[in-house]
Amino acid sequence: MSTKTPLPVASPPPAAKPSEAGRHLALEITGMTCASCVRRVERALEEVPGVAAATVNLAAASADIIVAQPVEPGALITAVTGAGYQAAVPATVRADDVARRRAAQAAELRKRRMSLAVGAVLSAAVLVVTYGFGSAAWAGWAQLALTLPVYVWTGAVFHRGALEAARHRTTNMDTLVSLGATVAFGYSVIATIALPGQMTYYDVAALIITLIAVGKYMELAGRARAGAAIEALAELQPRTGHLMARAASGQSGDISATVDIPAEALRPGDTVLVRPGEAIPADGELAEGTGLVDESMLTGEPLPQEKRPGDTLTGGTVNGLAPLVLQVAHTGAETVLSQIMDLVDAAQKEKSKAQRLADRISSVFVPLILAISAITFAGWLLAGAGAVTALITAVAVLVVACPCALGLATPVAIMAGTGRGAQLGLLIRGGESLERVHGLATVVLDKTGTLTTGHPEVVRLLPVDGSDGHDALALAAGAEAASEHPLARAVVAAAEERNLVPAAAADVEAVAGRGVTALVAGQLVQAGSLAWLEQAGVDTSAASHDAVHLADAAQTPIAVAVDGRLRLLLGVADALRPDSPAGVARLRSLGLEPVLATGDVLEAATATAGAAGISNVHAELLPQDKSALVKQLRRERGPAAMVGDGINDAPALAAADIGIAVATGSGAAMAAADITLVHGGVGAVADAVMLARATRRIIRQNLGWAFGYNLLLVPLAAAGILPPVLAAAAMATSSVTVVGNALRLRRFGSTSRHRDRPPRHGMVTPTASTSR
Repeated sequence: MSTKTPLPVASPPPAAKPSEAGRHLALEITGMTCASCVRRVERALEEVPGVAAATVNLAAASADIIVAQPVEPGALITAVTGAGYQAAVPATVRADDVARRRAAQAAELRKRRMSLAVGAVLSAAVLVVTYGFGSAAWAGWAQLALTLPVYVWTGAVFHRGALEAARHRTTNMDTLVSLGATVAFGYSVIATIALPGQMTYYDVAALIITLIAVGKYMELAGRARAGAAIEALAELQPRTGHLMARAASGQSGDISATVDIPAEALRPGDTVLVRPGEAIPADGELAEGTGLVDESMLTGEPLPQEKRPGDTLTGGTVNGLAPLVLQVAHTGAETVLSQIMDLVDAAQKEKSKAQRLADRISSVFVPLILAISAITFAGWLLAGAGAVTALITAVAVLVVACPCALGLATPVAIMAGTGRGAQLGLLIRGGESLERVHGLATVVLDKTGTLTTGHPEVVRLLPVDGSDGHDALALAAGAEAASEHPLARAVVAAAEERNLVPAAAADVEAVAGRGVTALVAGQLVQAGSLAWLEQAGVDTSAASHDAVHLADAAQTPIAVAVDGRLRLLLGVADALRPDSPAGVARLRSLGLEPVLATGDVLEAATATAGAAGISNVHAELLPQDKSALVKQLRRERGPAAMVGDGINDAPALAAADIGIAVATGSGAAMAAADITLVHGGVGAVADAVMLARATRRIIRQNLGWAFGYNLLLVPLAAAGILPPVLAAAAMATSSVTVVGNALRLRRFGSTSRHRDRPPRHGMVTPTASTSR
């Protein structure tokens, strides 16, 4: 292909259009500081005509809007702006966008660090002057000079937030901090100028701002780390594709003449070169080449996977040392990586019942604290205390209250948990799914593709002529090489595994449901059922006993005759995944009862269940039967999960308390599931359950801390037991505590993930029958 030939590229993204009825629309929200902001934005969005519901996430700084009728994005942005915040329609998440976002976050954190450094140094100086030279005549003026930059510069973010809220006749966390610091600082300025000799509280004003600013800095840094998972996924998106041939263009290409185009400009049917060490630019099929591909971004497994022509390649995975030629099948939003990002993004935005409760409480939290502060001030005055004492106690109430902890308790845990899950190949839909995992009693498992590999394999090789059977297998593979039948593919694969090179076949004749006849290396080869060979005049008596044993083990017998003489008997089955027994054992260790539900015959189901360690077996089920079984188990035993990978599993997945889909299966199964396993296996099911339980445990700890903190410390501050400085330190600690606790989820599975991995060449157990 000539490098001068112009090739079409992607068109620019369209402008934001009105949303369709019943659809979701996302907005990026900036300016929110606490959970009371969340409810205010939600109410503003829900008042827009056509909006059915709005869910705002403080940790993700985003809104998910469900519309009942078409709505202009501009109307939603106007509503958010009118509530005192900023909004924008998010662009498609790409590596370049992530880099810009991270640069903006880094700049913001640097700015915060600088103001914090100034605030910390000057606050320390205020303390030295206050407690070392407090009686000096110049002490008040020195404290004023040192505190003013802290109040104006370090505290600017709080003052701006409070003024913006006041302009829209609302209150938020900034209101509490700014008001508390302003009261302490304002009184001290008045005392310094007009009331010489009176006690001042510059130290209180400086430390309130500095300590809470430290807490906000750590909170922002922690929230950025919690949301880093989806950004890491976005960075995996390839940026360039080496185009060899354009789909339907009639052009042909070669490795020496390629055109580099943006990955998003690729389209299905394109032929693309993937050089050694490069990320694969799109989903597709390996057309040429053989090599190893690092798929750890999908599976969490460190070992690269061998790829041969015809195998599936996933965009974002990394090529090894050999050049590969990719036939593009899916691009853009249809790629596996994009779908994973969408699932993770949706999961991080979804609210649990606990979060909704916290948000409702937080919506009245700040006004309630302002009322308590006013009552505290009045109460101390009525009790005979001085105005200054009453004022400082009221300041302590303002400062100690922390709506941030309430607002962040759940979303930051969900962000950390779902993000960690994505890194491990476990896609959890969100907070509601996490809550339903609690109390699971039963896990219903589909057989094919879940407990088993999902495709026929030769699991037994039984020569009947006294040889090792390899010669007959090579001849059979030559006869089957041109067929796409699953059993034929299994025979060819068995020969390849044994490094047998089949000879070319001639006069190939396939008999549907029976077998195949061909001339291979000058010999007549017949491969198929024993009954068919017997009808063709081949003596099969020597294999009849072994054939019965294969059938009893739920294996399909394939007989191979050469020049009219029976040479070999093969047992073909859908083999049990090597990790299935360990995965079933882990489910039992978690207190879950595994149940096998399959549409396969009872013999095959029983063989699979016995090999995997499952005693409760239900076979020969139609899709509606699986759904009915799940409902029955829910009634009899309590909450149940369903694990499946096919379209026939979708009804049962939807009927279960938790639906778990294997991503290698159908889109219908994944759409109906609460959890998607990017890599299959029962062990991954156990990982998903453990991660969901760990995330839910963190959420409960965070909510318990957030509620308990406010219920305990607000009364202590109102009683005068907790002074303003300690109140500021406590508030700064509270929100950092819930964020830090949630970030522990980022280490989930780091030491124990591979403890159940089976030997690389574990025993393969036959499990299924397949008719030819």
